[in-house]
Amino acid sequence: MSDDTKWAFPDDLQPRDEDWAFDLDRVCDAVVRVHAAFPADAYTAETLGVDRTGSGVVIGDDGLVLTVGYLITEATSVWITTSSGRVVAGHPLAYDQASGFGLVMPLGALGVAPLECGSADGVGVGERMILASFGGRVHACVTRVCARQVFAGYWEYLLDEAVLTSPAHPQWGGAALIDTSGRLVGIGSLLIPDERPGASGQCNVSIPIDLLAPIRGELVSSGRRHAPARPWLGIYASDEDGQVTIAQVARSGPAERAGLRRGDLVLAIGGKRVNRLEDFYRVVWASGDAGCELLCTIAREGSPITLRIQSGDRSDLLKKPLLH
Repeated sequence: MSDDTKWAFPDDLQPRDEDWAFDLDRVCDAVVRVHAAFPADAYTAETLGVDRTGSGVVIGDDGLVLTVGYLITEATSVWITTSSGRVVAGHPLAYDQASGFGLVMPLGALGVAPLECGSADGVGVGERMILASFGGRVHACVTRVCARQVFAGYWEYLLDEAVLTSPAHPQWGGAALIDTSGRLVGIGSLLIPDERPGASGQCNVSIPIDLLAPIRGELVSSGRRHAPARPWLGIYASDEDGQVTIAQVARSGPAERAGLRRGDLVLAIGGKRVNRLEDFYRVVWASGDAGCELLCTIAREGSPITLRIQSGDRSDLLKKPLLH
């Protein structure tokens, strides 16, 4: 694991005590490092690696850590490091594919005060925020909300109202998005191009904290939400100029078994036309639970083809956490 602490934001990007009505050090201390290791044969190892490091936020009196799910998916070991240098083993308690959240339960005392969860519902464009990764205030960046919008990820992932912030944080994975009251309103998930007119550079995508409350109890008690899993196709896609294009199909996934290929254009699902990724996902997910059959109409080399896809549950391909 590389040393990710030997850097700092320039002074003009770091938060200053006089500008915030809460204890900056206490808030930043609630952000911990999450380091996880994975077996070489893990389904996600090829794309995400076998050694992943990011941040997480202590949100419970029991030390419960909230992070972004890709940091812990299929992990065989997790270690949590606090700002005081304490290192504690953790159990990858849950990964929720719909929201993108992950939960880690420490297997020892962290000695860290939890950060209060707020709400992203009232957060508007232009509002000042702090995006903090592990490492104290020198790893905390003063940023602003540059957009509230739908975010559709190519891996069959959708946020109805993501929080986009700029300037971007270089260590965004699992970072804490903190409002002016010192409350947690989001978890850092991605770095994407800033596509606002006239803008240049990049911005961060954070998952709104509001998505956690309805499922927190279920994730803690059983490791997943109780609702049936969404149908998964195993398609990596993009949209441009009103067309949904398959960039790749997941190995051993439903789309590959059904005969879909890279370069196919998705025209319709069950006879319903799709032009954007978000439409594509919503139509698929409205078709039934994981395991349902879907009719997918594609264009291949200019000719329409309709294929039957037996959808699956993505979690069936993932290694489950070992019980300690």
